[in-house]
Amino acid sequence: MPVLRGGAPLSIAGGVREFARATPGATAVIDGDRALTYAVLDDRSNRLASALLSRGLTPGDRVAVLLGNRLEYPEIAAGIAKAGLLMVPLNPRLTPAEARYIIEHSGTKAIVLDDAFSSVVGDSIEELRLPALSIDGVQAGRPYEEALAGARAVDPAVRVDELDPFCITYTSGTTGRPKGVLISHRSRSLTFYCSAMEWGLGTGRTSVAVAPMYHGAGFAFGYAPVYTGGTVTMLRKWDPEALLHIIERDRAQSVFLVPTHAQMLRALDETKIVDRDLASLDTLYFNAAALPWPLKQWVMDAFPDCGVHELYGSTEAGIVTNLRPADQHRKPGSVGHAWYMTELRVVGPDGGPVGPGEPGELFSRSPFLMNGYHENQSATEECTTEDGFLTCGDIVVRDEEGYVHIVDRKKDMIISGGVNVYPREVEEVLAGHASIAEAAVVGVPSETWGEEVMAYLVLRDGGTGGADLLADLEAHCRAGLAGYKVPKRWEVVAELPRNAAGKILKRDLKPGVEPS
Repeated sequence: MPVLRGGAPLSIAGGVREFARATPGATAVIDGDRALTYAVLDDRSNRLASALLSRGLTPGDRVAVLLGNRLEYPEIAAGIAKAGLLMVPLNPRLTPAEARYIIEHSGTKAIVLDDAFSSVVGDSIEELRLPALSIDGVQAGRPYEEALAGARAVDPAVRVDELDPFCITYTSGTTGRPKGVLISHRSRSLTFYCSAMEWGLGTGRTSVAVAPMYHGAGFAFGYAPVYTGGTVTMLRKWDPEALLHIIERDRAQSVFLVPTHAQMLRALDETKIVDRDLASLDTLYFNAAALPWPLKQWVMDAFPDCGVHELYGSTEAGIVTNLRPADQHRKPGSVGHAWYMTELRVVGPDGGPVGPGEPGELFSRSPFLMNGYHENQSATEECTTEDGFLTCGDIVVRDEEGYVHIVDRKKDMIISGGVNVYPREVEEVLAGHASIAEAAVVGVPSETWGEEVMAYLVLRDGGTGGADLLADLEAHCRAGLAGYKVPKRWEVVAELPRNAAGKILKRDLKPGVEPS
């Protein structure tokens, strides 16, 4: 008698296959004046899968993808999965040397790219003799549309185990060489379903792909709509007015943003928002970096008919917590409680659990966790426990109801005169000053204290600051912080360095002023 194993294994290609049968004529993807129905998306992804396998690739091989947000991204992801291959997303902003490292470290055997980014990987394609399919030009590789037209329109249906990785996505390398995160079909399939329930991404709903799909969160929230029968509309390049236009034009209901996007929306003339018909929009959700309370208040005031969520997670752990609209005013500064199917553990320096209100390192266990780091067992062991919990090194406090407040990254903590200073706490206070658009706080060497607190500031009016402003900022900080937490050094900058996910790259902040 056959053993039943719960049906077909989860695959990130599953949703495209299902809705090509259920709703073949429904719109899956919009990109400007182009659109794909589910039937066409399924057909094109079948052709891509066949084209890749016909080039000698075998299940388990890696295929790099070098694209911005555009119509082809979902079909490429689905096609790679249908062929049983692994996707390796590449950031178009990488240098050729950075891209070469990822290509070689991942063992990439082929690449699909936007021809506009050929300079990033052209040398690698030539020197490593990588088969390449190129969109909108042929500076490197064979024309993408030609390859699809000549391929069989049959789903090869290569069977994969749901715990097998569907991609190797590389971290931003904020603490050294980027690490390849192995993410399984099961992890992301469950993420897609839960995201559809939480943020309204499924059947009959339209969502805008704003965050870059080559990043973990951008892919999760840009691909989830087509996995669950909805529509995704592509914002090719970030522009706050362009986002408002797309929401109005395509009647979008859900949008995922990072705090930088909210900052730039707030910088618009108020009429730019008021004059748009945004009645369809009912859900905004944020991630990637802290959403300061004053900025969150502005978002809720500017979009009063929207439910605002703030979630917390990482490439390695997936989504860990979520703060829902009903709790925004009740729990300011919190990133919510454990998300679906997630267990949390907060531990102190001795490895033991800490109580409510006590800071500790956050660990999570869920079906969303990575399989590990590609060819880096030591790094995997450093962030995981024997019983299956994972940490990204963030220090948190949980309140009596279990709501999580992020204190800071463990690696960002400043030790000044033997006392711990958490930069996020200082940044939250600075964000409450009327002149500050953004702030980043770091520790810099001090002969007296070992480290001292330094603040990098972006001003709302684009100004350069002055002695009066710094004096006012110091007084503002002293009203809300202990003296040892008040920045001793200040620098006004035009913008803060960020990676593709919108996270501030504190390693790129270099002291440029004498102590004030």
